[in-house]
Amino acid sequence: MGPNFSNHGATMMLLRSSPPSPFGRKVRIAISLLGLDGEVTIKPADPTDVSDSVRLQNPLGKIPVLIVEDGTAYYDSRVILDYLDERSGGGKIVPRDAARRLAALRLQALCDGILDASILTVYEARWRKPETHDQKWLEHQAGKVTRGLAALEAAPPRLDAAVDALPNVGQIALSCALGYRDLRFGGDWRVGLPHLVAWLDDFAARVPAYAATQATE
Repeated sequence: MGPNFSNHGATMMLLRSSPPSPFGRKVRIAISLLGLDGEVTIKPADPTDVSDSVRLQNPLGKIPVLIVEDGTAYYDSRVILDYLDERSGGGKIVPRDAARRLAALRLQALCDGILDASILTVYEARWRKPETHDQKWLEHQAGKVTRGLAALEAAPPRLDAAVDALPNVGQIALSCALGYRDLRFGGDWRVGLPHLVAWLDDFAARVPAYAATQATE
């Protein structure tokens, strides 16, 4: 039996996340775009805290986690975005057309990969002493980011010109990947990538939730 997408009265969905999390930001932007703000309560989670209940809600201990009214916990961000789209009627941020859906999912996979590499770089610096940093490992992660951004600069995903059109899951992921590079890497990606800079400016102008979900730490 599939999930029940009906609204269960006063009961609300619960999102476990943290403001700096780019994957949590993907979910928060989607919630806003789909008009679900009034149906979600956000509760902070710390994946590094062994006593945080997020480890019970997601056995991997990772955020974000979305817990719906029947107690089902959805993770990771890609699954959550798909759930939210279906809950909202479907075809809004996950295209129904096969070619467009696959293009959006492929873009999301690329941008999530850029985020994974970026986060691993941050963790290397945060969790290991400077003298134990593995330069080859860092270069390996940096290469993923450089190649991914170069591919996106060469062909930025076109935002639909229609006023009421919503960005798709891939475009949401791209905005969060670029935003995370701004937050943790001082906006280093902006040098030499004018098309992506213009793309993000356009996205931010169209999607107020992008600024509203911006973390400062």
